[in-house]
Amino acid sequence: MTDIGFYHLLRTPLEAALPRLLEKTLESGARAVVKAGSEARVKQLDDALWRWGPSNRNAGFLPHGTAADGNAEMQPVWLTAAEENPNGATFLFLTDGADSGALGDFARCFALFDGRDEAAVAHARTQWKAWKDAGHALTYWQQGERGWEKKG
Repeated sequence: MTDIGFYHLLRTPLEAALPRLLEKTLESGARAVVKAGSEARVKQLDDALWRWGPSNRNAGFLPHGTAADGNAEMQPVWLTAAEENPNGATFLFLTDGADSGALGDFARCFALFDGRDEAAVAHARTQWKAWKDAGHALTYWQQGERGWEKKG
């Protein structure tokens, strides 16, 4: 079964939280697929990741790609709105209420949701119940003053 972490965004938007989680993913030697709710959102996240760098706390570059870039097998982070894993990722990031029918293909899944959006919170609760009933190992993380705090 897949280890699934629910990441409750309370202090920063997805565009600020996602790059930090992806940095840690790459530091661990893993690859990631980020599944967004739409192609328009893929473009927004792509733009946000290109802007991530020296002006933020990271002094480097966060390598990633999309279908528009091609060469998926060479990309350590792949942004998509589709159900795919073209870069052989072991980590899956679900954003914007995206779901996946292929959770078992990944070692870890990160379900990020905006705590200021009641519909997103309700959807995360529905996902939690379904994935718990399916036997996945679940954890719950909440943004606090000092970063992510494990709550359950």
